[in-house]
Amino acid sequence: MSLRLLSRRIPSIIPRISSSLQRQPRLLFPVVANGPQRLNRHSSGLASSLDSPSLATVDPAHAEAASLLESGTKLLEEGDVEGALSNYSRSVEIHRTASGLFNLGVTHYHLKQFDDAIKCWNAAIELDPTSADAHTNLASAYIMAPPTRPQLALQHLQIAASLAPEDGEIAYNLAAVLEASGQLDAALVQYKRSLEYNIERAEQNIRNVSAKIFGQRLREAEGALSDNKGSKS
Repeated sequence: MSLRLLSRRIPSIIPRISSSLQRQPRLLFPVVANGPQRLNRHSSGLASSLDSPSLATVDPAHAEAASLLESGTKLLEEGDVEGALSNYSRSVEIHRTASGLFNLGVTHYHLKQFDDAIKCWNAAIELDPTSADAHTNLASAYIMAPPTRPQLALQHLQIAASLAPEDGEIAYNLAAVLEASGQLDAALVQYKRSLEYNIERAEQNIRNVSAKIFGQRLREAEGALSDNKGSKS
């Protein structure tokens, strides 16, 4: 998976949990057996403006928070995660916004402070429950933070998919988690959706999962045949 920052995606830097999940903290993800991860939803950048930018032009405190958010994003893009963390933290202290909390979560995630990232993204979702990126990143953190909580990851990816039904990366990550949890038929549906929305790597996953489903059906049929023979004898 990869992680996402508020207005755009950050390069994916999260470890994969399986060879399926892919995203960075949109900051989204790592997840399924050979999977992806996300950090951000866009190829670069974090949210760099306050949720209510007009306030920043009226209130000096809001203007300072907006400036810190902007400078934090610049530092993060330059690779100074600690500096970005400091600026985002100060921005949120001055003016608590969904975008500030979101980007603060991204820095915690980069530093492997997964519990803190989870707190930030949950808080961001309280302020903006419609953020597919926040749900995506939260899923990534639930996969990375010990103990791994795949059910919570699955729950937030399903919400993200409902909020952004045409996002192929979300569909891919959802498929990866479903595959890892043994829900192969549901995973195949999501891999096909991700391919439909131009996630080309899903093509291989579709073949792999289809083969797994075929093998599963074959074993079930052989087991049923064996049971029938046993009952007749």
